[in-house]
Amino acid sequence: MKAPAALLILLISFSGAVVADTARIAVASNFTSTAQALANLFNQTSGHNVQVSSGSTGKLYIQIRHAAPFDLLLAADMERPQRLFKEGFADSEPFIYATGQLVLWSRDLADVSTGLDALRNPAIKRLAIANPKTAPYGTAARQVLDSLPFEYAGTVVTGDNIAQTYQFAASGNANAAFVASAQIVLDQRGYTWNVPQSLYSPLHQGALLLIHGNENQAAHAFYRFLRSDQARSVIQNYGYTTE
Repeated sequence: MKAPAALLILLISFSGAVVADTARIAVASNFTSTAQALANLFNQTSGHNVQVSSGSTGKLYIQIRHAAPFDLLLAADMERPQRLFKEGFADSEPFIYATGQLVLWSRDLADVSTGLDALRNPAIKRLAIANPKTAPYGTAARQVLDSLPFEYAGTVVTGDNIAQTYQFAASGNANAAFVASAQIVLDQRGYTWNVPQSLYSPLHQGALLLIHGNENQAAHAFYRFLRSDQARSVIQNYGYTTE
C-alpha cells in the first residue's frame, strides 16, 4: 500500500530536519582531541549534533575543493581557510580560534628537555616531523630545523599528519618528534621542550564556515560556540592560546 502524500511530505520534512541538525566538521589532526571534547560538550548542551573528521590541513583543503560535504573547517593555519574564502567556498572570512605551540618530545630521552642541542645526541637517530607540504606543524618543524646552527645528522621521518608523527615517537619508531603541545597534554610520558615561537611562523589556526553549512543550524551554532568563554576554556586546557 502506498503511503498517503501528506505522510510522505511529513517524512521528507522530518528527514531534512535531522540532516540539518547535524554538522560535519573537518578538523586538523593536531586539534582532533580538542575538537572531540568541544563536540561532546556542544552536543550535550545545544540540542544539536556535530561529527568530527580529521586529517592534515592540506588534505582537508583538497577534499573541500573537490566537494567533500563538510560544513565547517577547523584548520591548523590561516592560509588555507583564507584561500578557500577567496576561492568562493565560504561567504565570510575565517577567524583565529586557537594558536598552537610546537614542542620537541621524546618518550625515552631526557636530553630533549634541554632544547635543540639535544639533536646533537647520536641517540636521536630518527626524528619525526609532519609533512611540511600538507601539515602546518610540519612547516614549523622544518623552519626550526633550517634555523639550527648545526646540521642534524640523523634521519628525518615524515608523518602524513601530526597525529601520525606523534605515533612514530610514541611507539618508538622515532626517537623524538616535533609535535603539537596539545598531544602532550594527553600523554604524561616522556620529555618535552617548548620550541621558542621566534623560530617558526605563528601557528594561528583558522575556523571557516563553509557554503555547504550555510543552511545548517548546527554548523552556525557550533561556529558561534567556538567564540564562547566555555569553548575557549576547553581549548586552553588542551595547550592552545586563544585571542
